[in-house]
Amino acid sequence: MDQLLIFSASTYIRYPAKSVRRIPLPLFEGKVAAGFPSPADDYVEKTLDLNELLVQKPAATFFARAQGVSMIGAGIHHNDILVVDRSIEPVPGKIVICALNGELTVKRLDRENGQWKLAAENPDYPDIAIFEDLEMVIWGVVTNVIHPL
Repeated sequence: MDQLLIFSASTYIRYPAKSVRRIPLPLFEGKVAAGFPSPADDYVEKTLDLNELLVQKPAATFFARAQGVSMIGAGIHHNDILVVDRSIEPVPGKIVICALNGELTVKRLDRENGQWKLAAENPDYPDIAIFEDLEMVIWGVVTNVIHPL
């Protein structure tokens, strides 16, 4: 099973609106020191649109909310917003959103000794071996994670 990207008629994906309202926000050009602050960096150089930072291909991008803690080791926490790009090839090592037997999950795609699997990033959760009879659809590759502190 070399081709993992499977589409079915039952897959429902919500596409982004054609016209997205962009709100440029101020970007402080100086770096933010994690130690002692530098008073010379107190100016705004330009603005930053988060769409430009987080979304490379708007027509292929959607957002999903993470549930649970199986991917905590990858920095994905419960209730985080995941930025997902459907145009990126799902290759081993990438974190993917997929539907398994009709239920969505986020896991790291892996291949070990010729066997494909969806790997959890928390030792309390088992990996999921991918077999021919498993109904699976990869919806996209996670490119960014947004979470509060």
